[in-house]
Amino acid sequence: MLANEIFELLKNEFGDEIISLTEDVTNEAFIIIKPERIVEIALFLRDEKELLFDYMVNLSGLDYPKNFTVVYHLYSLKHKHRIVLKVELDKEKPNIQSVERVWKTANWHEREAYDMFGIIFDNHPFLVRILSPYDWVGHPLRKDYKEPEYYHGIKVAY
Repeated sequence: MLANEIFELLKNEFGDEIISLTEDVTNEAFIIIKPERIVEIALFLRDEKELLFDYMVNLSGLDYPKNFTVVYHLYSLKHKHRIVLKVELDKEKPNIQSVERVWKTANWHEREAYDMFGIIFDNHPFLVRILSPYDWVGHPLRKDYKEPEYYHGIKVAY
């Protein structure tokens, strides 16, 4: 199924929650959606027989000047089609529902986005740091991150 067909199915099902489709010959097509119904949209993408996006290939966070963005790369093993979803989040309250119950692979990906960017995945079963020590201060991939000079009295070399 083509990206524009997937977009139309989502638009028909979720209306204004589906914001836009961007198709570009140099990149994968992506659909921007509102964050409020991410779990419902994810379940629809996974369970709708025409779609069957049963594999979340990747989830990543991005820090843009005005917002954080969560990017979901999805693939259907049965239909051999793919799509990318993007969800923009407020920098002051970067919360979104976890999709871990939809795709178990989201567990570690969401933990990484939390650790590196401070994006909060509500209802995640174990949202703790995965790459940094549990007591690390800050989120290393944020644009406003300041590297600490010391960690537990040990000079941090950069």
